[in-house]
Amino acid sequence: MGVRDSSKAAIYDNEYIDSVFAELRVAVIGLGYVGLPLTVAFGCHRDVIGFDLDSIRIDELQGGFDSTGEVSGHDLRGCVHATFTNDSSFLADRNCYIVAVPTPITEHKKPDLDPLVKATELIGTFLNDGDIVIYESTVYPGVTDEVCAPILNRLSGLRYESDDLPADKNLKEKGGRFFCGYSPERINPGDKTHRLADVVKVTSGSTVFISEVIDRLYKQIVTAGTHKAQSIKIAEAAKVIENSQRDLNIALTNEIAIICDKLGIDTHSVLNAAATKWNFTKYVPGLVGGHCIGVDPYYLTFKAEELGYSPQVLLAGRALNDRMSDYLASKIISIMECGSIVIAESKVLVMGATFKENCPDTRNSKVFKLVDDLKSKGISIEIYDPYVKPETFIGDNDKYSFINVPKESHYDAVVIAVAHLEFVDLGIQRIKRFGKPYAKIFDIKSAFPANETDFRL
Repeated sequence: MGVRDSSKAAIYDNEYIDSVFAELRVAVIGLGYVGLPLTVAFGCHRDVIGFDLDSIRIDELQGGFDSTGEVSGHDLRGCVHATFTNDSSFLADRNCYIVAVPTPITEHKKPDLDPLVKATELIGTFLNDGDIVIYESTVYPGVTDEVCAPILNRLSGLRYESDDLPADKNLKEKGGRFFCGYSPERINPGDKTHRLADVVKVTSGSTVFISEVIDRLYKQIVTAGTHKAQSIKIAEAAKVIENSQRDLNIALTNEIAIICDKLGIDTHSVLNAAATKWNFTKYVPGLVGGHCIGVDPYYLTFKAEELGYSPQVLLAGRALNDRMSDYLASKIISIMECGSIVIAESKVLVMGATFKENCPDTRNSKVFKLVDDLKSKGISIEIYDPYVKPETFIGDNDKYSFINVPKESHYDAVVIAVAHLEFVDLGIQRIKRFGKPYAKIFDIKSAFPANETDFRL
């Protein structure tokens, strides 16, 4: 059953909305950090297809294991209505597609929409009259209407139904129509407190009626509630500014940390004092990587520049955060030299390689840039991360030396780069035992008291 009536008047027909909602046959495209929790959540309530091209990923999910650590084996086995597959023929009988694929940037720091385009092209071959396509991937404002909808239109021959576009912009009609929606993902990898169901979900649709249907769909799995944006473009903009704001705040804090270091005072003592004022928002300094905060601002600045506006603050914050690994490498080398350590003959243990604590994701982790900077000075680096298995590390295994267990009394310096709970539980005294008697300890994430280390950011 497709959507027969999408008029504004239809939103007052609760019986009709209920019937459309009940007959939605959902497919989630992409089973990473975003798509898998969605599939599992819907799979507890309704029939859902979880689709991913990666056959290894499908095998592990079918076996009840999630290598990202976002979903437990118990929850995977409990979503009895979910089917995981890499066979696209399973998508043929679906009428509601949710796209949750990565949207990275190119080496020139421009949006890379290739995964999104390929997912859209796949859906376009199955699209039928009345079907709905919802995007969750981070994009710049306008991508759904201006990039994705035309692809769906071209491949399906159906008209894109949208209240926000003039009639002559709704694309060609060949006997049917489709609808789009945008509901930006808000998954925080490794966070066991702010889960999918616990975070308010922004929703939107290409027509008033479809926005109601989409909102109803997400309310089924999000107990925290939903927020209906007035348009798809507003929802897209809301998503991209969330992480841009966080990026800027961390950039400010990183700059404060550099200034505090030059003043010879502890950054966190300053932040704690300032945080006693009711309207001061506390952020902590550190390396900013990953596939969200270090990427999303470039989507917004790309669109701004396309429209003839040259953003200043956003790019300045990005540049500062990107340079933090250079600053830290310089600081580490300087302190080691002051301790009469011969840099070119030194061995350093780097604890943590992921882009954030308590998750196995190494994508765009700035720890590797820090390692590269240190290695360029002749330092021998070993990396220890309990979340990253040396044999399964996706990267340059010849370039980076991962170890399963650090050696005791072996290193001239130890760099705590990621504040994994395992490192915190290990304790600073146990960590110090990895170093030689004169070893320097660097705590980039300020996981331990300032007086227990030689430097913390």
